[in-house]
Amino acid sequence: MLTTVHLTPRIGTEIRLDRCALLNGSKAGEIRKLLEERGVLVFRQLHLTDAEQLALTSTLGELADQNGAKMMKVTLDKSEMGPDKAYLAEYLKGAFYWHIDKSVADVPSLASLLTARRLSQTGGQTEFANTYAAWEDLPDAEKHALANLKIVHTIEASQRYVNPEPGYAELKGWQERYKPKTHPLVWTHRSGRKSLILGSTTARVDSMNIEEGNLLLCRLREWATQPQFVYRHEWTPGDLVIWDNTGTMHRVLPYPLDSGRLMHRTVLEGEEPIA
Repeated sequence: MLTTVHLTPRIGTEIRLDRCALLNGSKAGEIRKLLEERGVLVFRQLHLTDAEQLALTSTLGELADQNGAKMMKVTLDKSEMGPDKAYLAEYLKGAFYWHIDKSVADVPSLASLLTARRLSQTGGQTEFANTYAAWEDLPDAEKHALANLKIVHTIEASQRYVNPEPGYAELKGWQERYKPKTHPLVWTHRSGRKSLILGSTTARVDSMNIEEGNLLLCRLREWATQPQFVYRHEWTPGDLVIWDNTGTMHRVLPYPLDSGRLMHRTVLEGEEPIA
């Protein structure tokens, strides 16, 4: 039997479910429905193996590739990443700022599943903001004003939070590895619901001057990350958290860079383009 406990009124639900039923996919439909409704699902101290996490992810949708692997280590410890992927640790420092994964793609990831393997002694909580609810609570006049705006997203914008003065080679790498992508500010989903597409990759508002556009993006980020829209997860080893990447932003709170914090992540392939 699947039971739920809502963790805040607008976002975040803990699911309690027999391990066998979770892994065999018999409740996958209910879990996906709850994920869209609640944005973040928490399974406490599951201690899934990598094989079990991969199997669970496959019951919920199509497993996405992450830089050549289905399972990715999320850590700032370059020795854990391997020499060919050590550069990813630098990109992961951008996770300290509000963002939506793969916002520079035509089709962002549907969802991510993150298991806590090793935690920092201080900090490292993850916050999630419900951008469906943030849109729904905007005044009608503002919804009308925002409805047709386009936003340019770049990896350069997000990485400048981490390194505001990159060297030439690093800047060229950001620009060449990930090309700019222009998306609607308001994603109208196939379900009919709408969510805001915000976060650190927002470089500019397409139809506004830089100053005016930056003020708008800052104001909307502050709106969308008000306490009533946010769930903060306090990790314990073995926790599994799933979040709907199409209707939430997330960020990790600061922790010592040498703490060895290690999470294992699987990702569900996106199923609809931003439109």
